Amino acid sequence: MKNACLALLIAVACLRVTHATERPNIIFFFADDQTTSTLGCYGNTVVQTPNIDRLADQGTRFDNMFVSHSICWVSRTTILSGLYGRGYGTAGQPDVARPDAVAELYSDLLRNAQYRTGYFGKWHAKMPKGYRPADHFDEYEAIGRNPFYKTLPDGSLRHETDLIVDRGIDFLRSQPADQPFALNLWFNACHAEDSDRRPGIGQFPWPQSVDGMYDDIDIASPKLSDPAIFEALPDFIATAINRERFFWRWNTDEKYQTNIRAYYRMVSGIDHAIGRLLTVLEERGLADNTIIVYSADNGYHMGNRGLAGKWSHFEESLRVPLIIFDPRVSSDQRGKVSNDISLNVDLPATFLDWAGVSIPERYQGESLRPIVDDKAPDSWRKESFHEHFAVRNRIAAFEGIRNDRFKYVRYIDEDNHEFLHDLRQDPDELINLASDPKHTETLRAMRERTDAQVAKWGGPLDALKQPFQKSTERYPEASAANAGILFDGKSLRGWTGDRDYWSVEDGAITGKTDGSLKMNRFLSWKGSTVRNFDLTVKVKVTPGGNSGIQYRGTSRPDIDLDIVTGYQCDVVANNPNYNGMLYEERGRRILAHTGEQVIIDPQGRSWIVDRIPVREFEADQWHEFRVLVRGNHHQHWIDGHKTADLLDFDEDGRSLEGVFAVQVHVGPAMKIQYKDFQMKHLPDDLPLRQFADHPIPDDAVGVRPQGRLPKDWKPPVYSEVKHDE
Repeated sequence: MKNACLALLIAVACLRVTHATERPNIIFFFADDQTTSTLGCYGNTVVQTPNIDRLADQGTRFDNMFVSHSICWVSRTTILSGLYGRGYGTAGQPDVARPDAVAELYSDLLRNAQYRTGYFGKWHAKMPKGYRPADHFDEYEAIGRNPFYKTLPDGSLRHETDLIVDRGIDFLRSQPADQPFALNLWFNACHAEDSDRRPGIGQFPWPQSVDGMYDDIDIASPKLSDPAIFEALPDFIATAINRERFFWRWNTDEKYQTNIRAYYRMVSGIDHAIGRLLTVLEERGLADNTIIVYSADNGYHMGNRGLAGKWSHFEESLRVPLIIFDPRVSSDQRGKVSNDISLNVDLPATFLDWAGVSIPERYQGESLRPIVDDKAPDSWRKESFHEHFAVRNRIAAFEGIRNDRFKYVRYIDEDNHEFLHDLRQDPDELINLASDPKHTETLRAMRERTDAQVAKWGGPLDALKQPFQKSTERYPEASAANAGILFDGKSLRGWTGDRDYWSVEDGAITGKTDGSLKMNRFLSWKGSTVRNFDLTVKVKVTPGGNSGIQYRGTSRPDIDLDIVTGYQCDVVANNPNYNGMLYEERGRRILAHTGEQVIIDPQGRSWIVDRIPVREFEADQWHEFRVLVRGNHHQHWIDGHKTADLLDFDEDGRSLEGVFAVQVHVGPAMKIQYKDFQMKHLPDDLPLRQFADHPIPDDAVGVRPQGRLPKDWKPPVYSEVKHDE
């Protein structure tokens, strides 16, 4: 339906003729952390973005659109101010705007020209002390992430993408008929939720409108995933935030698939929301005179080169989409692709040009209007300037220039470490020609032109005041580096779950149910996934209570936002045969009762190979649980007494990494408490035990499965079924 509405919008716009003196409306959709490879109109054959693609089909798609500085707040402030980063800041604090540089934003100039201005979404600009963004727009509402899902007055949840567009639709519906408008809808998507490192719904929460998309496909691995590409990087890149966050998102095939699907859902969620707004635009009779712009604040590494995030000089980081649909241009200018070098600093000048407002002399960009209307003037730039200086103690600062043949970059705090890439012969930037004698003259000339650009846009930066701090090792022993205390004893900070069931009481995480619970509820740790680890935690449960310590789990938003499935060390009062056992939530179920030493064979069958004495632990008292997981070997203890010991050789059924959580269980009224969490992450590369080295005795019997069994049920004997291996 949305596609049909957009097609109608474009068709109607093509038929109408707008008077040349009528000032156009402007809608600016601005995504976060998105490079061009994640849109259908830029060649992605998997992601579904029909509304954005149709805008490109009938507008202008810019194939050489870049940001001058690849980080959120600098890019956003550049657009608001019309200045490069070092143009709006100071040599000592280049990413913090000077008062004079942001006293008048492009929105103020539009308001002076009688435009009605609206701004809804992510702000995240480092403005002077006391700065009030709302003073610069007629309607303003900052809508951030953390969390992406906002609780509405009726208790329902609404994703920020849809909430931002809801506000935009309200803005359109209240728009006076005789006044032009400029509407800014600046999304938080597709930015990761950095404080929540659970794969999928944790890192990349998507709108409910796209639930289930991409679940049934495997998405191709990153194009530049050859380890040799990462190995060629200098240490100041290979140990920085880009590498640290790679281990949050992309470092295993399973994590990559979970997160790339979630990221694509965020993209499709934006597209779906755009379709809703375009429908209202048409319904309000505004489509024929409204220019629509779609872009992003910076590019994004999605596993390429062994990196995550943005911040680098590589194309994935600097290149962003730009699509402009102007319904007023002639038909022969529709659906074209521009290869002219364009920058985010050009956008405010373009907005003012469309509105007939004089572009301030201080602006450092150029209007893109000539390119959209016809073609770039002969004087259009042939080279662009790029820089990075934010978070300078952890992200290596650079400056340089790029043209259609070469890219030159120098990392100014790393003894001016230089890169020279031939973009025609080596578009993936795998070969550094800076030390090649054949390119000495090119290198010299680009150094000089970089010096000139630095001087033109703001001058040199002050020297770095503190030593550069690496964020990770190239290959950390344990990729989940934040071991130690998981709970501060005061709040649920760092955890996520339904607060109707979880709170903090007496310095302990506390889960409660009154006996009416219909589904187990989980409280998940957001700090990292867990792989190999040694955990101790104090636990107290009331009589009749049932809970569990969930590990290597999978978030299941298809069931509910806080549901987790996976391995579980059970906490069960009044039943010593279950207290401390190994269970698998919504999976293979009971893997080992308390007191059973078990081997799970490659076919997924659990066999008891030895017995452990079973002890009873008093309810409503504190007990120390320990969970030790090394590769496919799982062990549980309560107060130093082993309760479960299991080897899992089921490659299809087992998990080697996942979410950590605790649980409150359906059943009678209960209270479960956890405190004094201590987790030590063990090396990622601990070897897996091999089935051939752990023979199952012929007289081993199968673990009794969960559920009601026939009265004559007898456990299988291994000697009778081993021929099935």
